[in-house]
Amino acid sequence: MCGAEEWSRARHRGGIQLQAGAQFIHLSTPDQVHLPANRLFRGRADMVLLHIDPAVLESPVRWEPGVATDPEAMLFPHLYGPLPVQAVVEVTAYRPGPDGSFPSGAGLERPPGNYPQAECT
Repeated sequence: MCGAEEWSRARHRGGIQLQAGAQFIHLSTPDQVHLPANRLFRGRADMVLLHIDPAVLESPVRWEPGVATDPEAMLFPHLYGPLPVQAVVEVTAYRPGPDGSFPSGAGLERPPGNYPQAECT
């Protein structure tokens, strides 16, 4: 997930690169995405979800623990390399509710499949 403007810039660059000093790009499943969204982007009305096809990724994805406040047994997909624009199969708006919080996966519209979603963080 990222802001619509961030995604527009990434599309023109060919994808999302690792940020300086970062080892990986944070990904989430549809059932997880509300956790980082509420932690990092609460109240932002410009967010979009990037639904990705893992088969198109050239870099490895590793399932690893999130932060201390995430459920203990929950593992998140982390992409250890760039996210090419070709791997993004769908982009959907992700809007917070009136209280600024983002809905859990049950409230998300997404294409068929269980694609992870990228976070531009």
